[in-house]
Amino acid sequence: MNDLHRIKEDSFSSSESGHVTWSPIKSIWYLGHAFIAIIGGVIYFSWSALTLFIVFTMIILCFGHSLGMHRRLIHGSYKCPHWMEYLFVHLGVLVGMAGPYGMIWQHDLRDWAQRKKQCHSYLRHGENIIKDGWWQLNCDLVLEHPPELVLETRIDNKIFRFLEKTWMLQQLPWAILFFYLGGWSWVIWGISMRILVSVTGHWLVGYYAHNDGERDWHLEGAAVQGHNLPLLAFLSMGESWHNNHHAFPGSALLGIQEHQIDPGWWVLRHLSNLGLVRDIKLPQDLPERPELIAINQNANLVIENKHESSIY
Repeated sequence: MNDLHRIKEDSFSSSESGHVTWSPIKSIWYLGHAFIAIIGGVIYFSWSALTLFIVFTMIILCFGHSLGMHRRLIHGSYKCPHWMEYLFVHLGVLVGMAGPYGMIWQHDLRDWAQRKKQCHSYLRHGENIIKDGWWQLNCDLVLEHPPELVLETRIDNKIFRFLEKTWMLQQLPWAILFFYLGGWSWVIWGISMRILVSVTGHWLVGYYAHNDGERDWHLEGAAVQGHNLPLLAFLSMGESWHNNHHAFPGSALLGIQEHQIDPGWWVLRHLSNLGLVRDIKLPQDLPERPELIAINQNANLVIENKHESSIY
């Protein structure tokens, strides 16, 4: 969650009233890549294509989704040169979910709704896994009285507007490069298989992180509580420490305890050592939240050591 300064609501705004409708473009995009990946992935399998899939997926999930879209663009939890932010967000677009503004809207709307006492089940992953999977991957929620998204000047610029308008086409230069280097097997595994696995994996982490798992923190009055998923920490680049993220939304560090694996943080720390990023926000840099309650000893230890930067 972020501080929701981009979400503007009025007395009529509601996080509950609305209906889920099939989104043709979203569904065809996802199911089309799924069909290509499943069928073509078998026919055109090669070990080099599998290697490309693994390496390129890890790069995009770490630098693009976690560091670019989430920790930088959405939360502003660190600062970096403009060229780096644009590169990271471009890589985040390649995940295949949406453009930068689409990602901001999905994220901020969900977080705004989850902080209410009640919200639509679409926004809290409140249905069974089959129904929620269909909804999230193929449908959109249309609220009767949605809030307004107001972008700050830093984000409302021509680079991000271009990425938003062309987010699907951003795959094309990479597809051409992969075809040149490795033929159809590289295109299928480097584009369609990566999109299928990344988008499906993002939904699964979100589903379980809002329904089941470990919790150290409770947000009083919130309709939805985040859960930590330790087994997925490495694959998600640290994003599965979702209970921590609900507790400290502006922190660039998601694995806030020493034993909590956070690959995104490891990379960010190295970039900081190289002088490429600065002003990194940690839990101790964030305002106190009276609604945040520590519910076990692990959380109490974090609070007790909050001002000891060495633990981070």
